[in-house]
Amino acid sequence: MITAFARPRVRFGVAGFLTAAALMTPLLAHAAVPATPLMTLYKFNGPLEIPYFEIGPDGPGRPAGRLPQGTSVIPCLVIRNGRALTDAKGTPYVGFEVVVNPAKDKGERATGRFKRVFSERESLQVENHHCDSSVRHVLNVRDLYVLKKPPFFDPPGQGDPAAAERQGQSRLDQIVRVFHNSPECASVDATLLGRRARLALAWDRFMSKHDGRWDATTLARAKHLDYSMRTAIYEGHLDRGCSAYGACERNVVVLSIRNRGVGHCLARQGCRFPGDFQGIASDVSQYNIWDAYLTQISGLTSCYLRTDLAKREHYDRVQAMYAQSVGDAETILYGGTPALARVFRGTPLGELTELRHYYHPPAMGKCFPQHDRIEYMSGAVAKQGADHVLLANTRIEVGERVGSGYRFQAFRFEQDGLIDAVRIEDQYPGFIVDARKVSLGGGSGCTPYGVSSGCRFSNIGRYRRTPSWLSAGKPLAIHCRIDARGASCRDSGREQQVTVGGACDVDMMPVARVR
Repeated sequence: MITAFARPRVRFGVAGFLTAAALMTPLLAHAAVPATPLMTLYKFNGPLEIPYFEIGPDGPGRPAGRLPQGTSVIPCLVIRNGRALTDAKGTPYVGFEVVVNPAKDKGERATGRFKRVFSERESLQVENHHCDSSVRHVLNVRDLYVLKKPPFFDPPGQGDPAAAERQGQSRLDQIVRVFHNSPECASVDATLLGRRARLALAWDRFMSKHDGRWDATTLARAKHLDYSMRTAIYEGHLDRGCSAYGACERNVVVLSIRNRGVGHCLARQGCRFPGDFQGIASDVSQYNIWDAYLTQISGLTSCYLRTDLAKREHYDRVQAMYAQSVGDAETILYGGTPALARVFRGTPLGELTELRHYYHPPAMGKCFPQHDRIEYMSGAVAKQGADHVLLANTRIEVGERVGSGYRFQAFRFEQDGLIDAVRIEDQYPGFIVDARKVSLGGGSGCTPYGVSSGCRFSNIGRYRRTPSWLSAGKPLAIHCRIDARGASCRDSGREQQVTVGGACDVDMMPVARVR
């Protein structure tokens, strides 16, 4: 916690940037609330740009401009005549300071700036969340989220295409590796915006450049394999590395892609023609990791197979995960139906061809039915005397009613293995949250660990919501025999039998017969 003796004066606006010096300006001795966090503009699969507004007399005024998704900002509350600027339902429109603008900022400077400001805001204590009087524009707070991952860029440089080709296990694998080490791939993540479209364009240019070396069908299959592997690696939990479960999980993801493109080609699932694994694997509505913002932070569209990065942290493990799974992935996509039995030994073939859906229970909507009066605040104002604070993208434990609001405490949690580790903190002593933003609706629709309500556990460490289609399908247990090398990908290989799924798997749930 920072303590000192004068309240900071900082400027907020679209063009400016809040410096470290301003952030570290000494505070009043009685300052005792956390500063607003660094927040990111984000609407899943939404428009690429989000409007901001002039400040009106009683709320937001005319549109003043747009910012791209992924813009990180420091929010503040606009106070007029002793009241925070909100809509009729109490949702605040917030002033803001731009920290990283994806349309302008790139490279290590953007990544470093995000990390530094995020860390500074986490420890900063302030008197209130009021904007400086220079603020002229506001954003809808419902478009802002506290997202911790910084912008992702590959390190500068390029690998050796010839060396990459020699590492390939098959012709398709060789082509994928050459692409990752090509100048076409290097162009994809040069900036933050439009990475999904730029990856498709890079593959088109690469295929045109090499159409005399490899035939069109082989090039197209390599592209589809690359997309399927990108989705399989980043859909799963990267920390599982080369463990048997992690590799089987990747095979299940590729199987879902294969089954959507073979015999069940549906436009609503991204399939433009039978065998369009690229379109299916990168359809945002089906595999949400391809969302425009998420590609800015994940490495999904990066050149992760570059030979010059083979010994670098993160890349060494992702390359090992790819190498472990690419052979099975090629068999699943192009080996024909009978070959599925070789990859998923012990799983009935009829069940394998039925699988097109799955979900990861830990990633589902979080809920806390074991705690009373927990409320999610997408955006609300709390007040104590003349001071106002912003509660956004956070949960609170609601206390007693006081006039036009409620006392409250901060509800914090961290996922620790199979447990949501909860703590209740009185971080805003004396503040009253606007009653219009409190519904006390409870935690309905939750199940232990986000699996079937019929599952029984001796101890329950977390609750999650389940997808609406779960009851319409049949949970599957998928068996794999994997040459596993552990989560670190550095263990000596050892063949292991593993099962992913089944009615009560709390990590991944493959589901068949969902229409």
